[in-house]
Amino acid sequence: MNQVQAVAQRSFALPVERVRAAVADYSGVRGQVLPDNYSEYEVREGGTGAGTVVHWKLQATKKRVRDCLLDVSEPQPGTLVEQDRNSTLVTTWTVDGTDDASSVRVVTTWEGANGIGGFFERTFAPAGLKRIHEELLAKLDARLSS
Repeated sequence: MNQVQAVAQRSFALPVERVRAAVADYSGVRGQVLPDNYSEYEVREGGTGAGTVVHWKLQATKKRVRDCLLDVSEPQPGTLVEQDRNSTLVTTWTVDGTDDASSVRVVTTWEGANGIGGFFERTFAPAGLKRIHEELLAKLDARLSS
């Protein structure tokens, strides 16, 4: 197996604590800023930060849909980790900054396929998932800036 990684980042002209709170708000803000690639969004436990269990379907391509059931942990302040129970998919959200500005970095990794299928997955999947994350971050920025 080969690890595949997609990375997206965005700067916000907002206080870091406000952005951290929004990223950790699965029962409110997060569900409101998801791009159309997400469906069947449901908070099953918790709803804010660590201890949350959230479900969604992620349609990465026309034919590729992942049914995700994620456990959320917070290994350190400003970092949320979403671990999928149904696959090797792990997404880490890191929010850094000051009282005036912040940045959000989203890193998703998973174990990709081997062979020719794995080659295409490693080549094209990171760019597609990066676009999805960038759209989510843009919607988050618009929501928080309004």
